[in-house]
Amino acid sequence: MTSANDTPYLLRALRGEELPRPPVWMMRQAGRYMKVYRDLREKYPSFRDRSEIADLAIEISLQPFRAFQPDGVIMFSDILTPLAGIGIPFDIIESRGPVIESPIRTIEQVNALTPLDADQSMPFIRKILTTLRQEVGNKAAVLGFVGAPWTLAAYAIEGKSSKEYAVIKRMAFSEPAVLHAFLEKLSDMVADYMCHQIECGAQMVQMFDSWAGQLSPQDYDTFALPYQQRAFKKVRDRYPDVPLVLYISGSAGILERMGQSGANVVSVDWTVDMADARRRLGPDIMVQGNIDPGVLFGSKAFIRDRIIDTINKAGRKGHILNLGHGILSTTPEENAAFFFETAKNADKLLVGAR
Repeated sequence: MTSANDTPYLLRALRGEELPRPPVWMMRQAGRYMKVYRDLREKYPSFRDRSEIADLAIEISLQPFRAFQPDGVIMFSDILTPLAGIGIPFDIIESRGPVIESPIRTIEQVNALTPLDADQSMPFIRKILTTLRQEVGNKAAVLGFVGAPWTLAAYAIEGKSSKEYAVIKRMAFSEPAVLHAFLEKLSDMVADYMCHQIECGAQMVQMFDSWAGQLSPQDYDTFALPYQQRAFKKVRDRYPDVPLVLYISGSAGILERMGQSGANVVSVDWTVDMADARRRLGPDIMVQGNIDPGVLFGSKAFIRDRIIDTINKAGRKGHILNLGHGILSTTPEENAAFFFETAKNADKLLVGAR
């Protein structure tokens, strides 16, 4: 029989236990705000080397775990990683971000895509996740992550990062059949990739739909939500007990719709008050977040007050403390350390609070 002490604290929260404090991890937990990461980047300047050479990705994933002891350790990777495995090669250039030289623009390109064979195209993923499970043990949960169909489609169609999303929206509104065909293929690939991560050791998987916040609610219902649902359902059918999380930046206008995605947990950005998010999502959806990353530039007293405020608004059950977006690269490392220290001692600060 498994005792509570044998179960990572994060998973206990996701199973509905009322705990003295919420579990805590941080989006973009490994990365440029840490000196140890910057030092490693000097030696290995290629992002794809850092994320696709298993030993490097393992080391980077464990850097914040060793420094801060968060309740979740997320593998260091990129949301575009599986695209090459279905026939969409890409590169990640340090100063420019992702670049896809042959963006998807036609139905012929969509039809030419192949199903994902994760072990064949991404053998490093299995080693990363299995090793993280061994290294972390029961001290933290190991987290996987994927890009959502809409966001992956946006990168693949635009060919790069975008501020206007003009190319994909032109396709959505003038050639929707092409986009829907592409989204169907991507949702199946995303589901297969999530299942692969679970089989390799991920105990929770977060889906990032980074660009879905650029859609109107009407278009979210057409081009994002159905494909989130399709992917989550396929995973849920195979692994009903694995927690699934959905994060969208700029989601204030579509928060209730996120609750319809099939995710167990909705990760809330900082533009929504956490108490409002709880009311809007209802009692059956757990929440994650939602501290403004900019708070970590404040004083220790300010950081502490925001942590306590967020925890009090979220309540004692079904909340994972996190930022409302990724930690900023210029964040003082000592403030990140204080964030984790305060969060992990929040039970002492929350006496009498409900």
